[in-house]
Amino acid sequence: MIPVIYTDSEIATLLQERKVLPFSLGDRAFRMKPKVGHTEGEATLMGDAGNTYRLILRQNARFVLDFSVILPVRVAESGRWFRLRRCNGRSHQHTNRLEGERFVGFHIHEATERYQAVGLNEDGYAEPTNRYGDFEGALTCVQQDAHIELPPGAQTRLF
Repeated sequence: MIPVIYTDSEIATLLQERKVLPFSLGDRAFRMKPKVGHTEGEATLMGDAGNTYRLILRQNARFVLDFSVILPVRVAESGRWFRLRRCNGRSHQHTNRLEGERFVGFHIHEATERYQAVGLNEDGYAEPTNRYGDFEGALTCVQQDAHIELPPGAQTRLF
């Protein structure tokens, strides 16, 4: 058995912790920057309980449905980033390895104790979703699921 970093209960507590973005989504500090084949934006967030999180946004430069909105938390003991939630576009097939399920479509990755316990990626499990159909919708989904708030008077749209 491989050591588990966070139990399902601890993961739920981390997602419930209130987090505030340090600036508006439309702020220049949060502008998406060109990378090889995609654009990427990142912000560090502090949780009310003192945990440090990142909000990572990736968008393929050519295929609008190829994107990820990722929320990792910094593991205090190791400094490692642990992915709690990841909303992906419908650009590829996903396989839940333990369940043997395969699907194509928008999907939400969730960190789980059981995937960690067998040595798979903590967020290897995903479920198809109709909660969003584009990049902005995926960002809203992560904001809602992880209790991420914008600063007072902030611009709510990224573009």
